[in-house]
Amino acid sequence: MLTRLAKISLVASAALFLLIVVFNNLTDYGSNFEFVRHVLSMDTTFPGNRGMWRAMTSPIIHHIFYALIIVWEWVAGVMLAVAAGRMWNARAQSTDAWRKATSLAVAGLTVSLLQWLIAFIIVGGEWFLMWQSTTWNGQTAAARMFVVFALILIFLNQRDDEVA
Repeated sequence: MLTRLAKISLVASAALFLLIVVFNNLTDYGSNFEFVRHVLSMDTTFPGNRGMWRAMTSPIIHHIFYALIIVWEWVAGVMLAVAAGRMWNARAQSTDAWRKATSLAVAGLTVSLLQWLIAFIIVGGEWFLMWQSTTWNGQTAAARMFVVFALILIFLNQRDDEVA
């Protein structure tokens, strides 16, 4: 039972993290919006770099990107919160019932991993050359979150034959 409780706790914690991120992004919209604006505008990348044609300077585009990020985080957070509830309800059930209960957690963790990888590491980091910025570079944070969520996903998928 301890392993199942650990898995439930980690999934619930991941949900809590994402939902707090969404809360912060909505209640302090401007802070992370500035991050998105600078990354998309590429205004702090190396001067004269040949990738500046990729820059998006339209405020509408910035708001759309930011809204998509917030919605993506919210979807993953809700998926994980619901998954934690399902896992809690299945904690003393058979291995098959438990495995079925964890499927939404696998999906939610994957949705979150895809966000950190696609939105922040690939699109922000490489397409918009965020790695060139000393002030608006979120690659370290994105990599950290990718690793945290990946480790939870790996642990969640470890064989589990526990029953009460």
